[in-house]
Amino acid sequence: MNIILLSNFCEKHGSVGICLSKIALWFIPVMIVLAGSLFWLGYQSGLADTAQKQTEMALAELHAMVRRDRQVIADAQAAQRAHLDALALRLALLQARIMRVDALGERLVGIGELDQEEFDFSIEPPVGGVASATDESQEVAEITAGLQYASQLLEDREAKLQMLETQLLNSELIHETLPSGRPVEKGWFSSNYGMRTDPFSGKKSFHKGVDFAGPRGTDIYSVAAGVVERSAEIGGFGNVVKIRHADGYSTLYAHNQKNLVQKGDVVKKGQVIALLGSTGRSSGPHVHFEVRKNGRPVNPRDYIYSP
Repeated sequence: MNIILLSNFCEKHGSVGICLSKIALWFIPVMIVLAGSLFWLGYQSGLADTAQKQTEMALAELHAMVRRDRQVIADAQAAQRAHLDALALRLALLQARIMRVDALGERLVGIGELDQEEFDFSIEPPVGGVASATDESQEVAEITAGLQYASQLLEDREAKLQMLETQLLNSELIHETLPSGRPVEKGWFSSNYGMRTDPFSGKKSFHKGVDFAGPRGTDIYSVAAGVVERSAEIGGFGNVVKIRHADGYSTLYAHNQKNLVQKGDVVKKGQVIALLGSTGRSSGPHVHFEVRKNGRPVNPRDYIYSP
């Protein structure tokens, strides 16, 4: 059918050879254009595929970079949180130590009988200053160094305060356990320590204590902390209280109207142990007061006026 159509075409336009030559001349350029178009389309398609692959590779690399950056940020945040937690823990420890030092300071104020307002550990110390235009926020390293320095200072102060507390407590303990002061708040010396004329015999005799005269029933105080060694009626002494103290000391309170403690009782300094009276060999209401060191009488005046 195609051949018939071609033959008919050639009969109309001349010989078959000439016709075919003309057709070839027309067809070849068309084919070249067609082939070029197909090549161009293929080339462009290849370029498009390459660009797409490059884009996909770039996007993949970008995603990888973002993931790495996110991991770096996450690691930095975790390290920062750990560092802040460590700082918070150190701060908590410092606060706990400061509370202990404050409590120790308040205790020392009480022991040393210092001015409560001047040494008030419950308030922040007053500070002040002119604002500066160059104020800058502190770096974490600076804060850490500051905390370390504060910790060292606090440790030093804590040790010194504890040493001071020990010394004050020892001083307080000595004050409490060794004889000092008067056995009565009110009263007067009616007889001294040493040789004197006996009020009943008129002869010379050695008086082993001092006498404080006063109203009957006046409170008699222990001049030091200790243990009651004796509480009974003893011949010419009448009602007697004898107390054993530290370091070989003992005190004796005689002619009492009434003893208020029993043998074996533990008494404090300043505790009422008896009432002033005139029992036994006595010419009137008074308390006979003795101080003994390792069993030997010593002059009570040396302790009555000691601080």
